[in-house]
Amino acid sequence: MDSLLAILLLLLVGWYWLDSLRARELALGICRAACEARDLQFLDQTVALRRLRLRWTTEGVRLMRVYRFEFSEEGSGRQNGYVTLVGLDLEEISFGLPGRTWDA
Repeated sequence: MDSLLAILLLLLVGWYWLDSLRARELALGICRAACEARDLQFLDQTVALRRLRLRWTTEGVRLMRVYRFEFSEEGSGRQNGYVTLVGLDLEEISFGLPGRTWDA
């Protein structure tokens, strides 16, 4: 019984790792496309996980991830933006500027 529990735990960790990689790549693509569409410079070509929690949806329990990214309006100065994914669905993208929040 102990080995079955260990295998189940390893499968769960493997699923989480693969799901996290997929969500991060999705967030990276969303941020890159959103910056390009708004004539902003996407800095460092990276996103960083800021928050992870469980969230109830109509489909059941999903992981909600909030990623931070950096961008520049005119090539100088860094500003933070945030993208929120629920499961693998985009919920919101925010560029951290007053009046500049776009819902998915």
